[in-house]
Amino acid sequence: MPGASELPGEFDLIARYFAPLSAGMPGALGLTDDACTYAPPPGYDLVLTVDAMVAGIHFLPDDPAASVARKLLRVNLSDLAAKGAMPVGYLMTTAFTAETDADWVAGFAAGLAADQREYGIGLMGGDTIATPGPLSLTLTALGIVPTGRALRRNGARPGDVVLVSGTIGDGALGLKVLRHEFLDLPPAERRFLEDRYHLPQPRLRLGQALLASNLVHAMMDVSDGLVGDLGHIAEASGVGAILEAAAVPLSAAAAGLLADAPDLLPLILTGGDDYELLLTAAPDAVNDLLALGAEIGTPLSVVGCIPGHAAGERPVRVIDRDGVELNLATGGYRHF
Repeated sequence: MPGASELPGEFDLIARYFAPLSAGMPGALGLTDDACTYAPPPGYDLVLTVDAMVAGIHFLPDDPAASVARKLLRVNLSDLAAKGAMPVGYLMTTAFTAETDADWVAGFAAGLAADQREYGIGLMGGDTIATPGPLSLTLTALGIVPTGRALRRNGARPGDVVLVSGTIGDGALGLKVLRHEFLDLPPAERRFLEDRYHLPQPRLRLGQALLASNLVHAMMDVSDGLVGDLGHIAEASGVGAILEAAAVPLSAAAAGLLADAPDLLPLILTGGDDYELLLTAAPDAVNDLLALGAEIGTPLSVVGCIPGHAAGERPVRVIDRDGVELNLATGGYRHF
């Protein structure tokens, strides 16, 4: 991210680019103090989640600064959505390199400002440091949820159905597009997949509605891949799971690519960067949940079930439309 505009000093940088993002957050004190204060409303629990992004690992070095900022914020908001929480604000640590210039930081702050307006939140505090590299960013999001009501991943029950929101595989395919694969893809589909990688859509409204429905037994967001994250639900709940590959919802762009290259199926099922909601519920709740998704404008699809056996060595069995088990090399993204 080289450029001609050098960064100002630490405190000038904070005052110029980040202090304006704290407007509307009284406890942040304009980022002039060492900490922020926040009291949740009576009857609510705090929900906190943190994610880190590193250049060259979680985003491409030439990705636009604004989209990096928005993805950093949105992947955390997706975690809040999975709890049924309403977002309040966030803390952030930025570790800039010598190559990070003022134009990049300005674009980064502008991306945060755009999403703050969209989601009604503000910056509550953080830290700004220098690093020899790579550029590293960490964000902690805060939300609130009615006391004792936060949805968890450990509530799946034998006999449950498995549902997922939106479409799966677009983020992983979008990364391939950005790496100059699928060169014959129509421009509109290329832009769609790139946007799905750069700009996740945290399902906050859906998550809050699912919590209010009292129909969901377990829920989490899909960040490391559908198979791997269903495995997390299965293991936390002490159950096994079956995923029906043919039932997994796909966008038109992903379906077209899969039709031409069936060997993309493992990537779609395990590639991650979907940031959709994955949940289990009783069979008699399915119609109500499908109607709720339609009302919210984020469709839900039934993609599998929780059979009556405990999780084994392979917590998720993936089957094709004929019921034949697929042997996937990996269940999802692993950080280590």
